[in-house]
This record gives sequence, C-alpha cells and structure tokens, in this order.
Amino acid sequence: MAILVCGGAGYIGAHAVHQLTAKGEKVVIIDNLQTGHRKAINPAAKFYEGDIRNCDVLKKIFTENKIEAVIHFAANSIVSESVKNPLKYFNNNVYGMQVLLESMVNFGVDKIVFSSTAATYGEPEKIPISEKDKTAPTNPYGESKLMMEKMIKWIPNLRYVSLRYFNAAGAIESGSIGEDHQPETHLIPLILQVPLGKRDHITIFGNDYPTPDGTCLRDYVHVIDLADAHILALNHLREGGESDIFNLGSGQGFSVKEIIAAAEKVTGQNIKTEIGERRAGDPAQLIAASDKARKILKWTPQFTNIEKIIETAWKWHKNHPNGYED
Repeated sequence: MAILVCGGAGYIGAHAVHQLTAKGEKVVIIDNLQTGHRKAINPAAKFYEGDIRNCDVLKKIFTENKIEAVIHFAANSIVSESVKNPLKYFNNNVYGMQVLLESMVNFGVDKIVFSSTAATYGEPEKIPISEKDKTAPTNPYGESKLMMEKMIKWIPNLRYVSLRYFNAAGAIESGSIGEDHQPETHLIPLILQVPLGKRDHITIFGNDYPTPDGTCLRDYVHVIDLADAHILALNHLREGGESDIFNLGSGQGFSVKEIIAAAEKVTGQNIKTEIGERRAGDPAQLIAASDKARKILKWTPQFTNIEKIIETAWKWHKNHPNGYED
C-alpha cells in the first residue's frame, strides 16, 4: 500500500515525502511542477508529473498503484495573488479538490490528510487561536482552503484530518532540500537574501502595531515538525481515529524585529532594514494554539528555538543561493 502525496515536489510536500520514505513508507507523488521543483523530488518515491484537476492522470495513478491514503498539499497559496486573481485559486484549489475527491471515491480510498491553513480563521478575535474559534477568511486563499475543508467533510465514508497552520519555516538539517518560491513572499527567506547579497535591505511593513516592539507577531513552525504532524495525522486515521481539525503552531509569536535579530545572530551579519507603510489586511498578531494536536496526535515539535529554525534555513539558502537552479 502506498501514500499518494499531492504536491510532493513543493516546499512542505517534499519534506513530508522525505520523512515518509525515511520511515519506510511507499510514496507516490503527483505534482504539476507549477511551484514545485523536479530537483526536490525524492528518488525513493514514484513520481507522476500531472495536475490533480486531470482525472485521467489520477485514474492512471490509482489504477497503477494501490493507494491507501492521500496527503494533500497541492494548492496555490499566495494571499496577495489570491486577492488579485481569485478565480485562479477557486479553480486550482477548490476544483482540484473536487476532482481528487471524485477519484478517491471511485477507487475506494477512504483517508485524507489535508494541509489547510490558519488563514481560514481570518481576523482573530483572540490570541492564541483555537480550533473552536469562528472561521471568517479575509482573502480568497483562506476562503478556498475553508471550502476544501467543507467539501471533505461531506463525503460519505471518507475520514479526514485537516491541519491549520501559519508560517512554515526552515529546512531539513542536511540542507539537501529547502524553501524556493518564485516570487518569494515569506519573511525568513526574504531576510536571508540580505546577507546573501541578493537584496540591499529588508522592509518592515509598519512599526506602530500594538505589540511590544511595534512590529507584527507571527507563529513559525519548522517544516520538519509540520511534515511529522501530517504523518501523525495519517497514523491517527489508520488507527481508527475520528475525523478532526487541528491547529499546528509554536504557541508563541515572534515579531519581525525579533526574526531579523535572530537572523543577524545566525548569519553573523548586520541586516539593513527600512520602515515601510503597513500592508492592508496585516493583523497585529497571528498565533495558533496547538494543545489539541499535542494531546490527540501526540505531536511534539522538535524545533522550538527560532534561532535553530533560522539556522536550518540559512544552511539551505547559503548552499543554494538560487534555490534549486544551482
């Protein structure tokens, strides 16, 4: 029996495949390489280049392999792009989920772990955010993910776990795979572009938020800890656990200035900053409570120190300044 990983050539997906194969799992990957990378594909996995919206490709995969369960990472995920082009997100994310679920039903695959997002909550009413808080997305990306969650819930006899988290960070400690987005929108790799000489400075968007140092607070989770959580969720379903939704978070927020200071310490270099205007829709704090995942899934993050997280990211970016193009 094999695990189908949708989006297994992407940032989090590739790390999940690494962890799965390291545990002896048989893995099949589907990725259209729109944002994934061929060089990130684990050689121990069977790879199909294709789009989950293509039912013929999925039929080929489910026919040629005995698939036990699906771990679903494949999605567009840039908030600003989703605002400018919402139909792209509803087509790729929501319709992609529809075609995938139809194929799973047709081939009797009854377990799915869905890589969702804490953007499903929208503007938080309290911090930290819990799974019981209301969902009211403030952008098409978060809305598309919430729609995907709801679709899964309504499929008879399908058991699922949805995992909601904010900021994936870091890289595998060996430095063999890591974060490579075009364009890059995530804070830590953008900061590290300064010591790499790829940009002159990092812009801090707003320094007058109601936080201790005036900059936004965010929750960062190491990508390997996220990958492990997906595997724990899979095993939860294998063992007969109930369908559920879990937040994944560190439980603490780090400000933009704190992340920059940590990056300076890790790299040993001064990182020039400039203050810019606030970005529309940026909440002051986004921190997720993950007590439920720790209790039920027995999820215990290994990377709890922000400097250690940045250290793994720095190793990847220093050795691959142009990402997988090197």
